[in-house]
Amino acid sequence: MASWRREPNSPRGGDLNVSSQRGEEFRVDERAVRVLHDGQPVWGRREGDEIVLPGDARIAEADAHYLAPAEPTKVIAVHLTYRSRIEEYKARTPAEPSYFMKPPTALNGHRGEVRRPKGTSYLNYEGELAVVIGRRMHGVPVEEALDYVAGYTCANDVGLHDFRHADRGSMLRVKGQDGFLPLGPELVPAGEFDPTSFTLRTYLNGEVVQEADASDLIWGVAYQLADLCRLITLEPGDVVLTGTPANSRPMEPGDVVEVEIDGIGRLTNTVREWDVDLSGCGEQPQVSAATLHVALAIDEEEAERTVEGVR
Repeated sequence: MASWRREPNSPRGGDLNVSSQRGEEFRVDERAVRVLHDGQPVWGRREGDEIVLPGDARIAEADAHYLAPAEPTKVIAVHLTYRSRIEEYKARTPAEPSYFMKPPTALNGHRGEVRRPKGTSYLNYEGELAVVIGRRMHGVPVEEALDYVAGYTCANDVGLHDFRHADRGSMLRVKGQDGFLPLGPELVPAGEFDPTSFTLRTYLNGEVVQEADASDLIWGVAYQLADLCRLITLEPGDVVLTGTPANSRPMEPGDVVEVEIDGIGRLTNTVREWDVDLSGCGEQPQVSAATLHVALAIDEEEAERTVEGVR
């Protein structure tokens, strides 16, 4: 996988050694970004209003086309892990976390567009802390799990709940569509961030709409990683999404959504309407009781009554 490190004794503004390869380890020795340059994805670092690339090439940060700062074989997300979200839904606290997967094609970058298909209405933001795995993990205990992390970044686990009736627990249509996982802007080395002490905020058009800290987590990052790798091997570069707090709500075309985590940075994306024809084979979007319950945090019985009243 991608490896980011400076050549020994090279100066701050000097040459960089950036390579992409398959292997047993994904290392991040300093804050790194991944951008498109001359049609190819490359790793670099932000330095003032520029991004420094391999060979000391530089591009203006304002003009950079950001990519997700990860190259995963898989992306795994947790369903409910923040107390505030469980309380919001008036749900029972699960005995253990449960998970779903998003395909790598869902990846999106800082300043990328998030597309809402025409004819749908319930495209929700979910601000999250994302973990990027550094070493192959299998059967690693909780107390050692964080030693296997390469770095951390901000995530928006976007969900289109007009397909909630179709997916149930799999979340493939809801969460797996192209561009439904913005990550970034930077990947912060594991040694520079404490996943047991952080504050997460989501902004919609400049207003704070989600805010929580690590104490709101029922299961911390180390526990989630150890739980997953009991049965699923986590490969270098894989991404684990650690959950979202209360107040996930729908976005509208033209909205600017931002996810900020203290010590990491702020991920920014814009919502656009996508003029696509979804008719034909397969499940079609619809507003179900599950849509309203999850997208708007409406009580399940009220959601049922609302849908029945519309029919």
